[in-house]
Amino acid sequence: MGIKSVTQHFNKRLFASVFLIAVSQFNYGFDNQAFTSTQAMDAFERQFGEYDDATRQWKIPTYFLSLLNSLNYIGFAAGLVIGSLTSARFGRRTTMIVMSVYALISATVVVTSTTKEQILVGRILNYVYVGFELAVVPVYQSEIVPAPVRGMVVGTYQLSIGLGGLVINSICRGTSSFQDSRAYRIPFGLFYVIPSIVLALIWFIPESPRWLLLRDRVEEARKAHHLLREGTMSEDDISNEFAKIQQSLLDEPEQGRTKELFQGVNRKRTAIAVGMSFFQQATGQAFASQYGAVWVKSLGTLNPFDVTLGSSALTTGLIITCLFLTDRVGRRKILLVGAAVQTVALYTMAGLGVPRPVPNANKSGMVGMLLLFGAGFGLGWGPLTYVVVTEVPALRLRDRSQRVSSLVNIFMNFLVNFTLPYLLNAPYAALQSKVGFIFGSIAVCSALFVFFCVPECKGRSLEEIDRMFHDGVPVRHFGDHPRSEVEINTSKVVDEEEVFDRQHAPEEVK
Repeated sequence: MGIKSVTQHFNKRLFASVFLIAVSQFNYGFDNQAFTSTQAMDAFERQFGEYDDATRQWKIPTYFLSLLNSLNYIGFAAGLVIGSLTSARFGRRTTMIVMSVYALISATVVVTSTTKEQILVGRILNYVYVGFELAVVPVYQSEIVPAPVRGMVVGTYQLSIGLGGLVINSICRGTSSFQDSRAYRIPFGLFYVIPSIVLALIWFIPESPRWLLLRDRVEEARKAHHLLREGTMSEDDISNEFAKIQQSLLDEPEQGRTKELFQGVNRKRTAIAVGMSFFQQATGQAFASQYGAVWVKSLGTLNPFDVTLGSSALTTGLIITCLFLTDRVGRRKILLVGAAVQTVALYTMAGLGVPRPVPNANKSGMVGMLLLFGAGFGLGWGPLTYVVVTEVPALRLRDRSQRVSSLVNIFMNFLVNFTLPYLLNAPYAALQSKVGFIFGSIAVCSALFVFFCVPECKGRSLEEIDRMFHDGVPVRHFGDHPRSEVEINTSKVVDEEEVFDRQHAPEEVK
């Protein structure tokens, strides 16, 4: 998809909305990579670690490394549930305001930390904000953009994480030479920047028209939809698109209970969303994103801060490539290529770590495979999980589906992050790079899941995807299924609006 074919779908209001929503996600990348890099800093280890008499070095103990990189997902889960409920009840924009105010508070706890207990609590609290983001950002983006660019736009969720990580890793590379608390406090101080920007500008973007329709606020929805489309479509096309959204909501039976995610055709849709969230984390991306710097430092061959910076740059470049390809090549093909790259990288990395002692040449190769593994993730599972998870749910169940699939994502994130230090280090499993045998096998399973279970939804409107699920189209044939329009029952739409107008009309003065 060329630049011109992308930009023709955006007016100034839609571009500003998409850009601001994407920028809000930078803080996830800041947190993720700030802790990855600072854990390998001498100053951080002296402040929050323990002195090892045997090696005569300060070191973060295995148990605390595990807790610091796993208990934060308790906050993530809490933020996801609260954010999802807030988003469904009060709207996408209001939720972004609330989460930004909260982020300024949690950042203060992190920046002022002087003890292990405070830094642990601070990270847990900061991840409540990250959970809010996952609950609202992909849903908000998918609901306001046209179908031809939806994959690219929703994929910016992962791109923002990557860009945020690239920025913070660059800063950590510069501060790593400091031998006092500035080494880690300066990166943590960036946690204030993004929420402040969002709070200043969020007032200028409209609420999601689809959410407004779900709340029976028809005229507000019409106005918001027009703001996001004027100048890129004719007035008739804008009206027709809005009518199709209305019709799709009217045709779908009222649903409001989580158990309906597991009934009828929704069972298949939920399984796809949950499977995507499961494999995104189960393939071991945390090994590169959370423990990469610490592991590279333990090898003693390369500068860990150079490696994390290079990894961030490579992964971000692949994410950008994915965003431009996803609405042209399709989701399935890119996911399969990404899974294949991850599999090869993980198995090769594991094989290089088998000899004892490991030669320095093998160590360099292992680091190279770690970078390649991260690149495979950035090309496929990283950005496209959020695209697929927001495309497949029923319209009225989107918030609930996002909540359930994201909880699975968070649980797997917790499980992998909690167990990795014990899998990597002595005196426990001490597998080191051989964890690649475990995650490589899971990557093979992820490719099989994509091939048999993930539908191709490129270029389809959310309403068209909804219709194909209801019509029983096999998921492997979504891509070649004839395109169909959502039929508009004009009288039904008008009747619904008339009922709404009568219910909300002011009483006549007698």
